[in-house]
Amino acid sequence: MLVRASAALRRGLPRRLRFGSEGRRLSGGRGEEATAGCFPLSRALLRFQGPEAVTFLQGLLTNDVTRLAAAEGGAADAPRAIYAHALNVQGRCLYDVILYRSQEEPHILLECDAGILESLQKHLKLYKIRRKVNITPCLDLSLWAVIPKELSQEGACKFQQCAGKAVVATPDPRVGVMGWRLITSKGTEPLEVVPGSQIGNVKDYHRHRYKQGVPEGIKDLPSGIALPLESNLTYMNGISFTKGCYIGQELTARTHHMGVIRKRLLPIQLSTPMSSESIPEGAEIVLESGKPAGKYRAGVDELGMALLRLANINEPLHLKISGDSHVRVTASIPKWWPKPANK
Repeated sequence: MLVRASAALRRGLPRRLRFGSEGRRLSGGRGEEATAGCFPLSRALLRFQGPEAVTFLQGLLTNDVTRLAAAEGGAADAPRAIYAHALNVQGRCLYDVILYRSQEEPHILLECDAGILESLQKHLKLYKIRRKVNITPCLDLSLWAVIPKELSQEGACKFQQCAGKAVVATPDPRVGVMGWRLITSKGTEPLEVVPGSQIGNVKDYHRHRYKQGVPEGIKDLPSGIALPLESNLTYMNGISFTKGCYIGQELTARTHHMGVIRKRLLPIQLSTPMSSESIPEGAEIVLESGKPAGKYRAGVDELGMALLRLANINEPLHLKISGDSHVRVTASIPKWWPKPANK
């Protein structure tokens, strides 16, 4: 699986990824250049154990959780991780999560935005009722994003050989340009799993994903507001249209089968770097005529994401800051998006 991910990474990964001036080198040789950046993520992890864990999550999430359990039955192509959203009954996103199959014990780990952990636990408790499933926070684990500067097949093989030293080591299930996800025991250095790596500044991780157009967390996907298909859930392997019922399925399935999505989350670049505090929440993006074209979601410096009307993305766009104050915006289509079918 790691080897297969290398082709996708080469297609979309920038040739050089800055790890930040605060990054520290973890490998031995002086003067050697780090081959990958390991970014500590402020995301939370929950552990699901019990005979009904898979069934419980299957009814709450957009993706097919049974694919994780398939590995226990010997399925060679079963994934180690899947991406999904939990929706409300109106079909709007509540939480974006990544599920992992632990290689140490038969249980599932769930990654979520740390800022909504308490809210998610209440949501799970509401639907748990008498299910035979135990849900506990993983205070003994650390979560890392590993993004190589340039991934080759040889590098993927080396990572695979060292993966046994981690609780979980797997390609990011959303899209190849996001590298790998790594879960280790507290205190374990990434060097033990990723030879030649360097601890990176997490700001550079967020710059990378905003440049690639990959949303993550409550700021990019505001709870009860974001819609899954407008948030590119299909493009990021986060939804199954064949799994059966789950909360929020009806509107999502109907939108998918209609085949009309007029707005999408897109990576944007501002004409000048700006702090997130200086941009009002949900700030409007307009055309030169003043007609609304979309809304700003979140970003770092000059990079960010916005929900935009696809019909307007090639026109001059402006972000309204306050009053008559505008900043020029350039939107782009990520290279990893599927190519439109020829008509």
